[in-house]
Amino acid sequence: MLHILCLVLCVLLTGTRADPGAQLRLGMDIMNHEVQSAMDESHILEKMAAEAGKNQPGAKPIKGLTNMKVKDVQLPVITLDFVPGVGVFQCVSTGMTITGKSFMGGNMEIIVVLNITATNRLLQDEETGLPMFRSEGCEVILVSVKTNLPSNMLPKMVNKFLDSTLHKVLPGLMCPAIDAVLVYVNKKWANLNEPLSVGQMGTVKYALAATPATTASHIQVDFSPVVQQQQGEAIKLAEDGEAPEFPEGYAKGSSQLLLAASFLSAELALLQKSFDVNVQDERIGDLPPQTTAALAGFIPKVAKAYPKPKPLATRIRVIKPPKVTMKPGKSLLHFHSTLETFALRRRGKPVSLFLLEAHFSLNVQYSVQENRLRMATSLDRLLSLSRGASSIGKFKEKNLTGFITDFLQEAYIPVVNDVLQVGFPLPDILAINYNLAELDIVENALVLDLKLD
Repeated sequence: MLHILCLVLCVLLTGTRADPGAQLRLGMDIMNHEVQSAMDESHILEKMAAEAGKNQPGAKPIKGLTNMKVKDVQLPVITLDFVPGVGVFQCVSTGMTITGKSFMGGNMEIIVVLNITATNRLLQDEETGLPMFRSEGCEVILVSVKTNLPSNMLPKMVNKFLDSTLHKVLPGLMCPAIDAVLVYVNKKWANLNEPLSVGQMGTVKYALAATPATTASHIQVDFSPVVQQQQGEAIKLAEDGEAPEFPEGYAKGSSQLLLAASFLSAELALLQKSFDVNVQDERIGDLPPQTTAALAGFIPKVAKAYPKPKPLATRIRVIKPPKVTMKPGKSLLHFHSTLETFALRRRGKPVSLFLLEAHFSLNVQYSVQENRLRMATSLDRLLSLSRGASSIGKFKEKNLTGFITDFLQEAYIPVVNDVLQVGFPLPDILAINYNLAELDIVENALVLDLKLD
């Protein structure tokens, strides 16, 4: 009975499991940058020093020290280490001078060098669903202490006083700095839940698949992106076998973003209607004039039906959602479309000559501009061509392969590239600048190797 129950649970778990459509691997480079930026933006140590000399409500005075002030706060040096399964261990090394009236009646200066350490646990906020850091176990460790008091003046009493004073002052003064810095870091997750527009066609939201996980080398953030049509339902990501993986060989401590081919296909599905076009220009690039005479060379029946050349118009409709495929170093965009060709008359409705079903692939080049993923395409090849309806009788559609290939290259690919200029938004997280990323096409995915400014 227990064996059957285990099998049922395994089936249920397998059926509900969804591989992430996007993954972000945060290395120490970005974490150092963000914590240092937060420290600089908050000016927190200087603020804490300024507050130290003020009388705080409810705070007990320090015995033997009055008019306490803190000055000359040194520029902090921050060291981070990942704690697997927990978060980030943080050490802030700094120094300062504490001044005041001593128990002996004179002015005292205490020059201290210290380390502030804490574990920043990575959690998921229950209300917002956003990642957040929360500090635990803050400690202040004295590295060195110097004072202007003579070293031979009651050394035991002085040392006892310094030890008592510093242990009272420093934790309450410095530990809040860690929490204040994390407030700034946590704010940089705030836009993650916001839907990001894809032109007027829909939105993408990078929803978390689970609480981010910390390993010895990085923080793993898995997304289950929600691709939402502007007026319609969400587009489901296709399950294309094994989930893509980050390749090996990236620099130690670096960060990467992986976008699955299935996710990019879902985003392109938002644009499907925009790829439908009507072409009726007689002059297109280097092509011969688009008239029935041009067709007659491939389909003799056209010449009989139209002894006097008539202008042509072609209507292209994408009949399946576009699909992205990826192999190492190469990415293709697949279109399944109908191409219906009409003869135009001065009077009366256009006459449909024939309708073809075509499957063709485009080479894709990727780039990042303004934190949006851009695509530029060129025709790879016409993979299949079949005849549907025809008003001019039967003909060998293979004879049109060259004609259709040239037409797609000159007339249709520019339209596709124009539509793709909208770009696809990348996760708005920790103020990451994706514009400097190096792009790598791997098996079933695009990887952005992130670089700092």
